[in-house]
Amino acid sequence: MGNQWVRKAGNWALGAVMTASVIGSVQAEELRLITWGGYAPDDVVAQFEDETGIDVQVTLSNNEDMISKLRATGGSGFDLAQPSQDRIVGVQRQFNIYRPIDMAKIDTDQIQAGMLRATRTATDLDGKVYGVPAVWGTSGLIVHEDVADQVRDYTDLCKPELAGEVSYRLKRPTLIGFAFAMGHDPFAAYNDTEQYKKILADVEQKLIDCKPNVKTYWTGGDQLLALLRTGEIKAAMAWDAGGWKLYQEDPAIRFVAPESGALGWIDTFALPRKGENEEAAYRWINFVMQPEVAARITEAAGNFTASQGGEAFVDPALRRAYDQTFSVQALDNIRWYPPVPAGLETIEGQVLDRIQAAN
Repeated sequence: MGNQWVRKAGNWALGAVMTASVIGSVQAEELRLITWGGYAPDDVVAQFEDETGIDVQVTLSNNEDMISKLRATGGSGFDLAQPSQDRIVGVQRQFNIYRPIDMAKIDTDQIQAGMLRATRTATDLDGKVYGVPAVWGTSGLIVHEDVADQVRDYTDLCKPELAGEVSYRLKRPTLIGFAFAMGHDPFAAYNDTEQYKKILADVEQKLIDCKPNVKTYWTGGDQLLALLRTGEIKAAMAWDAGGWKLYQEDPAIRFVAPESGALGWIDTFALPRKGENEEAAYRWINFVMQPEVAARITEAAGNFTASQGGEAFVDPALRRAYDQTFSVQALDNIRWYPPVPAGLETIEGQVLDRIQAAN
């Protein structure tokens, strides 16, 4: 009887261990994703969960918030993050919150080759790659057809005949865009602080001189779209998705790639250093880069993805707006944001403050 009790106790203990193991396995089959709005639509999440059995927990965020959360935990709490490509290398050097990507686990045939190269270059640190391209977009010009022949680059917003009819943000993309349009290469000066300050000094004066043309400095997307819809402004520096949205409402308004080059950003896939389900992260990446799935993300987010062929499945009206904006030449001329060296944003902030305060 004693032996029988021992056997029963042993079986109970073994069963408990197996049950705990099963529970642990179930708990491990969860993908904790920190991302931007629109990048993980409910229908896409539901399909992934159905096909894989992996539960997806989505946390909506932005670059600053992602960095803050991962820095506070040393890179734990999430299995996959989606920072912009220019916000990875500097952050990794400072805080060590990511782990390298195993490119052998990425179905690279599903990803546009040029975008893959750009992201690999931008996120390379000590020979290791920390980002895979996911969603991309640009800043450029939204113009009404009444002034389309006058506004072909950022600095054209300052033409006297457009006084009181333009808008842009007092943010770093405006500084960068105007610098390129004025013949500078601000990205080439990123590692030369004094040269960068000289470029910004030229841009600062240009934007101060341009103030009579500015109806208002827009601060939110809804505000900008309303200004353009009502005709209060005729031209603006803004993002492509907003311009394409307006074009679908009114073909007289369109997004234009500036002659000096649209400013391009790429939001990536990156692996937090202490993520607990790396395999689920790779499965999500390969799943959402399938063209038909990627097209649904484009519909939700308003921006195109790095998926090879994904644009073929988007709404035809959006595809027409995209084709109208980006010729092969305009795509080749996109100025992709490189990593931002430490200290540059402080310098830019001071310039923007002076522009805001100038009479």
